[in-house]
Amino acid sequence: MPHSSAPAPVTITGFDHIVVNVSDVARSAGWYAAVLGAEIHTFDPGGGRPPRTSVVFGRNKINLRPAAADPADWFTARHAMAGSDDLCFLTEATPEAVVAHLGACGVEVVEGPVNRQGARGTLRSVYCRDPDGSLVEIASYQT
Repeated sequence: MPHSSAPAPVTITGFDHIVVNVSDVARSAGWYAAVLGAEIHTFDPGGGRPPRTSVVFGRNKINLRPAAADPADWFTARHAMAGSDDLCFLTEATPEAVVAHLGACGVEVVEGPVNRQGARGTLRSVYCRDPDGSLVEIASYQT
């Protein structure tokens, strides 16, 4: 889509939630809870659809969608597949503390600490992968 200089009719103020496709909801929820400190929530989406599982970080939520779910039960992307996401989480911990924590959890660091450009400036980032292979960046802004 071409870029336009016309003002947007709607101003986006942030994200409410995202959906990550996973091969095993319980395994992924457990990983996000154990490694990243998420709270696991189960909720009823209504409309006679099956219960959903999400992982919650403060005011942010990730819904975990089984990649093999029936499309009639889920409204989702056209090409949903487990392991295809790149996620960036913010922390106040130092990159060295993140590396140590991941090591203690038995999670391999695939890169970092390295400098990256975030939405508000330079990040110090450490990368790992979730159980399906999605890239997980754990980053902190430099003060």
